[in-house]
Amino acid sequence: MPASQSRARARDRSNVLNRAEFLSLNQTPKGAPEPRSSGRKASGPSTQPPAPGDGARERRQSQQLPEEDCMQLNPSFKGIAFNSLLAIDICMSKRLGVCAGRAASWASARSMVKLIGITGHGIPWIGGTILCLVKSSTLAGQEVLMNLLLALLLDIMTVAGVQKLIKRRGPFESSPSLLDYLTMDVYAFPAGHASRAAMVSKFFLSHLVLAVPLRVLLVLWALCVGLSRVMIGRHHITDVLSGFAIGYFQFRLVELVWMSSNTCQMLISA
Repeated sequence: MPASQSRARARDRSNVLNRAEFLSLNQTPKGAPEPRSSGRKASGPSTQPPAPGDGARERRQSQQLPEEDCMQLNPSFKGIAFNSLLAIDICMSKRLGVCAGRAASWASARSMVKLIGITGHGIPWIGGTILCLVKSSTLAGQEVLMNLLLALLLDIMTVAGVQKLIKRRGPFESSPSLLDYLTMDVYAFPAGHASRAAMVSKFFLSHLVLAVPLRVLLVLWALCVGLSRVMIGRHHITDVLSGFAIGYFQFRLVELVWMSSNTCQMLISA
């Protein structure tokens, strides 16, 4: 008998489930039927009942953990739809970035595409508007140019503020140019060139008398400016579309606060 007991103790010591870190695996879950004992009852420290504080802590964990797991494993429909659209936007923007680098498929046309994008930059438009304002001698021309300058300044401040707030990066690791840093057009959302092109084209279509071919070319120019920013890898498709929308709303805002000729003359003389 003593030999059999010593062998049983050695077997219990060699069993890894009797270690302290595996004791929770031996405990019977609550509500489960207790297994029938076919032999002698096990005696030892593992048969002691858990402390009341441990049981309350386990009940709280059993009530909280499944709910947290369900929230992580079952996201809402809006979250799934948003993530799906975001993935499609990134994928399509990368496919359209054919001039994003030297190894791109349209790398030879990168200079021409960047030149199209520069036509929608804020520095040339502000400089050209100020030059035309100085050269203008009519009250009507000065009124239109002064409101256009106000719209351009509003566009730069709006785009810079939203970009600083969102801080979205472009689809490719392309650094902004020096002109982009001057207008604080550093991040991707929204596309400043697209918003400016949409605002300027809408402004000219509303306040200038243009023939039908020129009106069509003006709209195509705005679309090409937005597309060029995607082709060189600076913006996503949604960045450009958001820029078009922001440019239109900026035009509507300038129309609401339109400065009269007397106001423009006072500002020019000041």
